[in-house]
Amino acid sequence: MAANNAAYLVATKQPLEVKPAPVPVPKEDEVLIKTKAIAFNPVDVGLQKLGPDVFKWLTLPTILGFDVAGEVEAVGPGVTRFKIGDRVAGLADGGCQEHVPLSEHLTALVPDSVSWEEAATLPMGVSVSTKMLFHKDMLGMSLPSPKADPRGETVLIWGGSTSIGSCAIQLAVAAGYEVITTASSHNFDYIKKLGANQAFDYNSPTVKEDLIAAFKGKTIAGAVANGSHAAEKGPEIVEICAEVVKSCPGKKFVAMTMVPSWGPSYEGVQLKFSEALRGDKELASTIFHGYLPAAIEAGLFKPMPPVEVVGNGLDACQKGIDTLTKGVSAKKIIVTM
Repeated sequence: MAANNAAYLVATKQPLEVKPAPVPVPKEDEVLIKTKAIAFNPVDVGLQKLGPDVFKWLTLPTILGFDVAGEVEAVGPGVTRFKIGDRVAGLADGGCQEHVPLSEHLTALVPDSVSWEEAATLPMGVSVSTKMLFHKDMLGMSLPSPKADPRGETVLIWGGSTSIGSCAIQLAVAAGYEVITTASSHNFDYIKKLGANQAFDYNSPTVKEDLIAAFKGKTIAGAVANGSHAAEKGPEIVEICAEVVKSCPGKKFVAMTMVPSWGPSYEGVQLKFSEALRGDKELASTIFHGYLPAAIEAGLFKPMPPVEVVGNGLDACQKGIDTLTKGVSAKKIIVTM
C-alpha cells in the first residue's frame, strides 16, 4: 500500500501541519478507506481552538476530522458487510488523512448516485441524530422505516438547517413523527423540504412563546437542543427547549449537542448531553446498514445540507476549519482528496 499523510493538530490554536503518518491497519471490525472527501464540524473548530484545556481526553499531536467518504481498500478479519472497492461514508477518529480506518457499525454503503462530497455530509449528522432521537437513554423514539405510521407525537428540533438538524428532521419524519423546528427565516423553505411541519425563526424575540403556542394540544416526543457552538448561546437554547417541553404533555427530555458547562437544571425536565453514537453497535447498525443506504437509494433520505467545497488535498483542511469558524448557514464544508 502507498504511504500515508495526515493533517496534524500539533498545538492548540496552531494551524494544521501536513506530514507523513503511519498507514493504519484495520482492526477486527474495521475497514480501511482511501479518502475521497472530508467534511468539517463545529467540534473540529473547538478542538483546534480550545485543545486539551477544555477537551481533557485530547492528546496532541492529533489528527482532526470525523466525517469522511471513500473507497474501501482493506477489511478487518471480522468484517462481513463490506468488501474492497465499496463506496462508503463513515464516522472517523482522525479523518484528515489519506487512509482512514472506520468501524464497521458506523459505516454506510453509498449509492453511485451520491457524490463523494455529498456522502461526507452524512456520518456525524446521522450518528448524533440517531443517538439523540432513538437511543433508550435519550428520547427513545421509535425507529425510522420506509413506511412508518404516524405516531401522534411531535418533536422539537432546534437548529434545523445545521448538519445534525437536517439529519434529525429526516430521521424523525421517517419514524412517523411530526417535526417543529427553528432556523433563520431564509432557511425555512430548505427545512420544510426536508419534512419539517412548522419552522420558527430562532432570532425572533418571541420564539419561545411562538413554540409553546405551536405545541398547544400536541404530545411532545422531547426536544433536541442543537445549533450553536457559541458557548453564550447554549444556555438560552436549552432554556427555551426546556420551557417548551414543560408546556405540554409527553416526554420531558431535552437532548443537547452543546456541553452543559453552565450546569443547567429545570424542574421536571431531564437534560442530557449527546455525543456521536459509538458504543451501541445494534442501534448504529440498524440505521447505518438497515435504513440509510436503501433510504438514500429510494430518495427518502437526502445527504444534506448542501456542500461547499473549499479546496482539494490535506493542505486545504485548515481552510475548511477557518471557513466554518467564520460561520456558515445551511452548508457543509468539504475538502476533496
